[in-house]
Amino acid sequence: MGALKAAVGLVLLFFVAVALTLVVGVRNAGIVDVWQAFFAFDASDPTHAVIRSVRAPRLIAGLIAGAGLGMAGTVMQAVTRNPLADPGLLGVNAGAAFAVVVGALVTGYADSGMMAALAFPGAAIASIAVFLVGGARSGAGSPVRLTLAGVAINALLLSLVSAIILSRNETLEIFRFWVTGSLAQANARPLEAMFIALVVGAGISAVIAPRIEALALGSTLARGLGTKPGAVQLSALAAITLMTGAAVAVAGPIAFVGLVVPPLARRIGRHVLRRELVVSAILGGSMILLADTVGRLVVAPAEIRVGIMTALVGAPAFIFVVRRLKPGALT
Repeated sequence: MGALKAAVGLVLLFFVAVALTLVVGVRNAGIVDVWQAFFAFDASDPTHAVIRSVRAPRLIAGLIAGAGLGMAGTVMQAVTRNPLADPGLLGVNAGAAFAVVVGALVTGYADSGMMAALAFPGAAIASIAVFLVGGARSGAGSPVRLTLAGVAINALLLSLVSAIILSRNETLEIFRFWVTGSLAQANARPLEAMFIALVVGAGISAVIAPRIEALALGSTLARGLGTKPGAVQLSALAAITLMTGAAVAVAGPIAFVGLVVPPLARRIGRHVLRRELVVSAILGGSMILLADTVGRLVVAPAEIRVGIMTALVGAPAFIFVVRRLKPGALT
């Protein structure tokens, strides 16, 4: 009965987040307006135009970003057995952002598709760097070392992003996007391609989920069960790269979603990783959409960027998670 209530609550939260994204804004709309905008579109109606050209892309981008970061955080925490693992804290977001900014400088901001594609190698390189610096490859890695390595690399990469962008006078808007993250430019992003990347990453995660769970038993026992730890970690890294790259490409580097969502997903999914992935996708998407909606309302007609809104929630959540950890959990 408890699981049923959780599932119903999750679905309701998702639909509320979607509805608010479509109806709330500078020009408020009703459910009838939303229905007509999609199924009886009137080009002369400005409300229909706003819903179709602005809010619908924003909705899709928010779902891609939230689901990608939520599932990536869940996979990262499961593989590293680190409750503080998060694509933002461990520098994966910043690696993707750095690669895209460098690509933007080289291409002159002309090819949004190619710039978005650069998010994937950037995320991969950052992930590998964190694992190497954190000692995971040599077996000396611990949650604390991985977290500290990620924080250091994250700070370095975001500093480089700021330095590159601020060296060009015309890049203030790009600076705001790639430092805080936003859904405001969703209609200019390659949403279809990023959705495919997200689905592929989620598919890889679902396939290797039982093997990741086997790793939690220890490398020796996992090998005895036929699991190859190196191959599983490499596959998990590929999935994390795809999901995080897709999220950053459509919304910029948004932190804390991958930290806040996985603990809730574990509670609802009852520590079954495949269930946790589904819950993470729904929770992550809902969290991004709700944060974006609140950010658009607080200082309307201006807006507070979604990356700032998630940080306002995520920073206290980070402190709460750390305080709840048992002694010795991070050694």
